[in-house]
Amino acid sequence: MGGALAAAISTSRSSEPVATPVYSPLRGLGRRRLSQVDLVGQSLSTVAPATGMIFIASWIIGAEPGVGGLAAILGTTACVVAVAYCVTQFTRRLAAAGSLYSFAFHGLPRRATLTVGAALLLGYLGISISVSANAAESVLGVAITLGLSWSGSHLPLITAAIVTAVAAVIAVSGVRVATRAILVVELCSLVLICALMVTGSGATVVTETTSLSASLPFLALVVVFGMAGFESAAFFGAEARRPLTTVSRAVLVTPVVCGSLFVFAGWAALTGRADAVVAAYFDGTASGASPAMVVAVQVAVTFSWFASTLGCAQAGSRLLLAMGIEETAPRALSRVHPGRRTPCVAIAWFTVLSFVGAAIHLQLFVSESGLYDGFVEVAIVIAYTLLAVSCLQFLRRIGEDAPWTTVVALAVASTGAGLLGYLVIDGAARGEWGIPIAVLVVAASGGLWVAVLERLKPGSLATMGTFDSVETADLLPGSGVLVLDDVGKPQLVSAHPRPESS
Repeated sequence: MGGALAAAISTSRSSEPVATPVYSPLRGLGRRRLSQVDLVGQSLSTVAPATGMIFIASWIIGAEPGVGGLAAILGTTACVVAVAYCVTQFTRRLAAAGSLYSFAFHGLPRRATLTVGAALLLGYLGISISVSANAAESVLGVAITLGLSWSGSHLPLITAAIVTAVAAVIAVSGVRVATRAILVVELCSLVLICALMVTGSGATVVTETTSLSASLPFLALVVVFGMAGFESAAFFGAEARRPLTTVSRAVLVTPVVCGSLFVFAGWAALTGRADAVVAAYFDGTASGASPAMVVAVQVAVTFSWFASTLGCAQAGSRLLLAMGIEETAPRALSRVHPGRRTPCVAIAWFTVLSFVGAAIHLQLFVSESGLYDGFVEVAIVIAYTLLAVSCLQFLRRIGEDAPWTTVVALAVASTGAGLLGYLVIDGAARGEWGIPIAVLVVAASGGLWVAVLERLKPGSLATMGTFDSVETADLLPGSGVLVLDDVGKPQLVSAHPRPESS
């Protein structure tokens, strides 16, 4: 029996196909390669929690919010976990390379979907620019602390170019190499920062606060910015093993882990244990910290900045790949390296834009980046808010909405809209128009994108929402035949259709 069955399977596999093979639109990527650990590493590295811990501790030391600060971190973490829950309503049903952009299409109109895409692209590119610039500054800081006498106004620019180039090379070399490299780097940074905060003692920390930065809503934005990218595992649905399960776990686990680390950093700041770490990072040896401790902190943060640079390049390139496949962006972005199976063209463009942005960032925002960070934070909040609205519509459309999912999605959408409204009103009342303008620009981006596509590439509006789908090679012998329907979606039909009765 066993020999007969094996022979039948062998015969079925070697026989000529009865129909043209059907392929997934994402088949160019290395499908089904990434494990659960790889996906968690991708999300954690993009978030760069080690650096977030230092900045949150610095804010709490300066603002002195007391227990209210910890409560704000916990509350914001709960909101981000709720966003993650909304994201998993899609990742449990779809595997995509465009993450929130691809998901939003299934519950929002095209204009709103492109707004999510623009906000997501601005968010990831903005984070990449910031972390690349900070990585360059941090590398030079380590060199100065070690006594290396480098001089020249172009050194930060050259260092940023090296950082982005190394990130691009690793990202192109293979997705598993990249995800595991950044996981190791980020874990080393976290272990070192946590150890220093546990064993640290008090130090004089020079901080300056303003009325805006002393508000708990600002702390909420800092925490959201610190967790931005937690959902980046969703960009790897086509490349993950058992994507509907592993991607969903990574998306849910990451904000919980990061929130726990941020609460720990807040506790360390309130108890004085984080003072030495914060002082060593911001003030160097002038704070009284030993050169060894300053180097240890700066190296840990540098590794974390680099891990985030690489994580953003990995995620942002796949967003561009998805847009290239749909032709809502140039088609060339959909090209994949034939051997490495990575989106080489998208990676090249993303890292080049990151370097150009980092060069500008080093000139304009190196000393004060509040306005820049606010713009990126607004883009991220808008993307998450619209995703929650899409979740409501998507589940309702497929008839799988439930009271709990409705409550969570409504809470996320309301909280996001409320936070954006507060920032707009607060900025207008203070005469600080940076955040209100950022909200207007990001909100209008989708409409502008649609207008451009309608003029230059109207057909692309009909091909949005690309996600991984079953291929002919994925089917068991005799289970049927995949064919494309009238709109290009694969449908499973019988391999031996019965003749119609007269």
